[in-house]
Amino acid sequence: MTTERPSLHASTDDFVLPFSTDRSRALGRLVRLGPVADEILKRHDYPAAASEVLGQALALTSMLGSTLKFDGNLIVQTRTDGPLGFLVVNFEAPGRVRGYASVDAADVEQLAGEGGLDQGRLIGNGHLALTIDPGGSMDRYQGIVALEGDDLSTAANVYFRQSEQLPTFVRLAIARHHSGPSGDGDWHWRAGGIMLQYVSPVGGHPPDDDDERGNVAWLLGEHEEDWQRVSMLAATVEDHELLDPTLAPERLLYRLFHEERVRAGQPVPIETFCRCSRERVATFLQTFAGDDISDMKDADGKVAITCEFCNSVYKFETA
Repeated sequence: MTTERPSLHASTDDFVLPFSTDRSRALGRLVRLGPVADEILKRHDYPAAASEVLGQALALTSMLGSTLKFDGNLIVQTRTDGPLGFLVVNFEAPGRVRGYASVDAADVEQLAGEGGLDQGRLIGNGHLALTIDPGGSMDRYQGIVALEGDDLSTAANVYFRQSEQLPTFVRLAIARHHSGPSGDGDWHWRAGGIMLQYVSPVGGHPPDDDDERGNVAWLLGEHEEDWQRVSMLAATVEDHELLDPTLAPERLLYRLFHEERVRAGQPVPIETFCRCSRERVATFLQTFAGDDISDMKDADGKVAITCEFCNSVYKFETA
């Protein structure tokens, strides 16, 4: 009982690895982001606590986006009343990701001073939305769940239980790792995560009951014991295991699920991207009237536009 070992690219970073378990019939995704997470988070230089949430969102969105069977887009976003008022991560199939957040640094500092800077308070109350855009003439799909002081892992689990009605386990991890001689410049962000799901062949909707297990028992039927067993195994994973670049992903899957006869699929490489360009920004500015352009000028008489995703600044001379 060993994992099937796909040929991973040379680095054990920046990929999503799909897997399945024969015994419990679960499907899963394992993600590990190194340079991708580090590049995106360092571009913005948010307070560390906000960077942690965005890094976890990058990991979550990469796992979800890698399941797309078409050349579309997945957008994960939050909008809340917390210091992290807005967050958006965009995944473009087959494996490109970008993201940014709106952060009130003063409120973050105040929460930290009060000793209450947990992720739930940082995010606050609002909603989490997942949008799938297949492109072309096909309709968008969007699912929304409430956020009530939850961390991102909890919010994702609630989303799948309520919106998708799928028994799901999600665990996300984020940390800065030291990779060289002493000095702040040698610290790099890493993000990781694991997602496990059981997709029931039964259709329809669960009965209206108050079972504390939600819809899990109804969906799984006679396979509930299998799901409980494999999800408990997934819950034993440690954050450092999800982040450790020296721990091969196949070895981690074997460590967690060897009794379930785990099989790894082909990894999906993940990279950063942005659609901005000087030409696109110039075209955008042409939509503004003269007075509006004048209001946008800086002290040097130039118009400066900053891309929210990659933080690139484009400056233009105006008449």
